[in-house]
Amino acid sequence: MNLLPSQEEILTLLEKTGSLRYGHYKYRNGMYANQYLQIAHAMRYYQHMKTMSVALSRKLRANTELRAMIPQLSVVSPATGGLAVAYGIVEALRANMVYWAEEEIEGQPQRFRQYVEPQKGEKILLVDDILRSGRNLTNVKRIVEERGAEVVGLAVMVYQPMPVTASFGDIPLYYLARIDAEYYSEDQAQAMMRTGVEFEQVWV
Repeated sequence: MNLLPSQEEILTLLEKTGSLRYGHYKYRNGMYANQYLQIAHAMRYYQHMKTMSVALSRKLRANTELRAMIPQLSVVSPATGGLAVAYGIVEALRANMVYWAEEEIEGQPQRFRQYVEPQKGEKILLVDDILRSGRNLTNVKRIVEERGAEVVGLAVMVYQPMPVTASFGDIPLYYLARIDAEYYSEDQAQAMMRTGVEFEQVWV
């Protein structure tokens, strides 16, 4: 695989490792879709994680403004899914440091650990494995900006937009592959189930 793999090569890797599956799935937010995507299956293999991290870092370096910030650039991710991506990107970019937001109480917004948080004026790259609904990244962006840090980019391994995907305005988005799943309304899903189609509940 090339240092900057094509979308087709990324999809092949995801399918081969079981990260991308086809069928009928119900996501935790109540959405129904014909695809299941969980990049953790691919990132079990260190070489796959490194390949994707290096490829994404090369896309980031192609932006001259972002490239100039790298020595002072810090990476922030939601835990735990984005943390491996964050460390992979920092290693590949030779960026400054990593912060992460975590959910201490289930169902409550993620937050930084005490004293482990971005500082005022710090340049921040938000990263995650997948951008789907954008719920976690929206929360992380909010708490980064509440501390006076500046979000200068958003990078994910795969962009899989939903009908309800959050907007990040003018912040540039970088990704290795875009996957457009087919989503069903509640009425459509119920009609399919009446014909014998079963939807598998997924956790994320």
